[in-house]
Amino acid sequence: MDRAQGFLFDLDGTLVDSVYQHVLAWRIALDRAGIDLAVWRIHRKVGMSGGLFANALLRETGREVTAQQASELRRLHAEAYAERSTEVRPLPGARELLTHLTSTGVPWAIATSGYLESAGPTLELLELPGDVPVITRDLVERAKPDPDLFLAAAESLGMAAENCVVVGDSVWDLLAARRSRSLGIGLLSGGYGLEELERAGAYRVYDDPADLLRHLDEIGVR
Repeated sequence: MDRAQGFLFDLDGTLVDSVYQHVLAWRIALDRAGIDLAVWRIHRKVGMSGGLFANALLRETGREVTAQQASELRRLHAEAYAERSTEVRPLPGARELLTHLTSTGVPWAIATSGYLESAGPTLELLELPGDVPVITRDLVERAKPDPDLFLAAAESLGMAAENCVVVGDSVWDLLAARRSRSLGIGLLSGGYGLEELERAGAYRVYDDPADLLRHLDEIGVR
């Protein structure tokens, strides 16, 4: 792999095992707001931007969500997720993968659709070096599947997005990767299936960060 290339990582479901905590937190937030939505339907929407999530709720429930209500839902979700944050763990191989990339001189950054208030404690679990760029939802105009997060992450590395590999666990990550002209790598650790990730644009799909680490030579990292 040309060392002029870098890696852009999603966070939830990609580096940390937190997708289902987010799903249950959204379930609680929706319950408190009087909106009934099955857990499996919520899972399919984790990683969307807040605006798209609100539109999806309208389609699923027939109930329109105003900007103020969407903001309140986000607050309720953050509270519910914080109550479950102690359950979250790094995914197998996540720290080792990041350490290996650093030791071999491959630049990398994290781009998450989560806001800093909920992503902050999760990021601490990875014991990141102090100079690693982290782009959260607070820092961009639009979240996934728009490419803003990955474009900003690439820029933080001083690189063009088309010279980066995006690693994510959801179709929203891979759609955003395609729109940023980055090569997409999918992980199964967020609950999406192999075919779904490939249809969304994944060049390769691995089980989790540990599996990706074992196969880095397949994408040119030695």
